[in-house]
Amino acid sequence: MRRVVGDAGQALPLFIWVTGVVLFVAFAFFAFAQAAVARNGAQTAADAAALAAANDARAELAEGLLQAVEDGEEWLDWLEGRGALGGTARSEAARLAAANSATVSGFGVEDTNGWPGYRVSVELNDSVGDSIIPGTEGMYAKAVAASVVEPLCEGMEDDANVSFRCSNGSEYEFDADDMSFDDLPDLADMYSVHLVK
Repeated sequence: MRRVVGDAGQALPLFIWVTGVVLFVAFAFFAFAQAAVARNGAQTAADAAALAAANDARAELAEGLLQAVEDGEEWLDWLEGRGALGGTARSEAARLAAANSATVSGFGVEDTNGWPGYRVSVELNDSVGDSIIPGTEGMYAKAVAASVVEPLCEGMEDDANVSFRCSNGSEYEFDADDMSFDDLPDLADMYSVHLVK
């Protein structure tokens, strides 16, 4: 019996090798996608936390405006975003971060163009997860976001009343002796809250 010598059976090792490479690349892409999803989740949590801090500051500015009017003090600083803000913004940022499965790892008050703003750093509570890349099971996605409270109104000359004009073209006039929170326009018309770079 004669034995035939040829290439039969030589493709199997090559097929196994190519399949292994393709699987490794697929798992690597999965690991990078997993990290990207974690990063996006962290950025969402940071954005929400920064906006929550700024929203809290916006309400505090309006309350400070009313208190200054009631006390007969200078109210324009509050209207124009220069009032002294308290410390509740950090707790609001922490609350929104927690709602997005993250923890505030850094919080700072900063001015942007003279307006009050906040820079919030967060870290996700859950790790990136297991993957073929060693060490990812102990890594946590982090992100930073900054927000600002931009005043949209400016005071008008009026010694007897509280008068101001907002960027939407509306003008408001209130009796300083009879002014309440319900009298104010919507806070979104008085102060814009948005993210900044």
